[in-house]
Amino acid sequence: MGKTTRVLAVAAVAAAAGGLAWALRDLPAQLGAVPSGARAERMRRSRQYAEGKFRNTVPAEVLPPHAMRNTFVELLTGEQRRKPLGPIPVTRPDFGGRLDPDGLHVTWLGHSTALVEIEGVRVLFDPVWSDRCSPTSFVGPKRMHPMPLPIEELPRIDAVVISHDHYDHLDLASILALRRTQQAPFLVPLGVGAHLERWGVPADRLIELDWEESATVRGVTLTATAARHFSGRRFSRDGTLWASWVAKGKRRSLFYTGDSGYFDGYKEIGEQHGPFDVSLIQVGAYNDAWPDIHMKPEDGASAHLDVQARVLIPLHWCTFNLALHAWSEPVERLLEEAKARDIQLVVPRPGDRVDIDALPEVEPWWRPIA
Repeated sequence: MGKTTRVLAVAAVAAAAGGLAWALRDLPAQLGAVPSGARAERMRRSRQYAEGKFRNTVPAEVLPPHAMRNTFVELLTGEQRRKPLGPIPVTRPDFGGRLDPDGLHVTWLGHSTALVEIEGVRVLFDPVWSDRCSPTSFVGPKRMHPMPLPIEELPRIDAVVISHDHYDHLDLASILALRRTQQAPFLVPLGVGAHLERWGVPADRLIELDWEESATVRGVTLTATAARHFSGRRFSRDGTLWASWVAKGKRRSLFYTGDSGYFDGYKEIGEQHGPFDVSLIQVGAYNDAWPDIHMKPEDGASAHLDVQARVLIPLHWCTFNLALHAWSEPVERLLEEAKARDIQLVVPRPGDRVDIDALPEVEPWWRPIA
């Protein structure tokens, strides 16, 4: 190898290393922070905390024995169409005009991100605007449709609610943008505040709650409730709590599952907090390999009935490919289950603003591209 060739080779290696370092520049921040001090002490007092981690009321296996092998075989041999054939239709929502002090509107923005307007108060659930739900910008599940509007063009938000700290629900870039452009408090399960604190969210905008603890924002009470899931942004699991959420005004109410496997806790939530005007239910990213932590569509229908909700809006499908089922399978299975069990179902496009008092007919907009 000549001198010039060696120089070029060294330069190429240096450039590649520099490019990798640039691509990974946000990785330490993405991993968040480990709770410590008073935050960790409060976690240890939780009924959900034992032997150094949070636990489900009903034990759940994240990946049962042989799950990875079976999943890998299905990945190689399965014939499911996991992406749409064409562009996913997206609607730009119109948040102009006066907020209805008695109304309830839900705007699904994709995956599990939803903007709820309840009695004149805007609550944003699990905001994820990034192109990938991943700790890096170049590897990980990639968004299959654009967000209906830039995060900077959101109207005034009164509360930001996080269900748990997985990357498809807690997004660093979105939190930074909301910290900068909004004044709303962040309501999070126990321990999750450590991540946001590392990302520069002021302490006076952080509200950390255990299950069955509540905070009231402009007359709307937000309560963290049980879920059957797990947590973690690093290699270890369950160092922070996960939750479903109840939003209740004087007259209107909503239930949001976050991520969860099906369990009897939904009946308890319905008995204690229901009935609800609407439920926002996780129905996608399921697999027989992880039945305890994500609901199948039929489970989602059962959860909806258990919590005593009137209208069901499906979440956690369409946007990211996180499992091996066909892209449209969750909503097709849910549609059949809703017909069989007389459930009032709404399936919005990303960006559709649904008035819970004037429900649209179910239009199978997904079928032409499925």
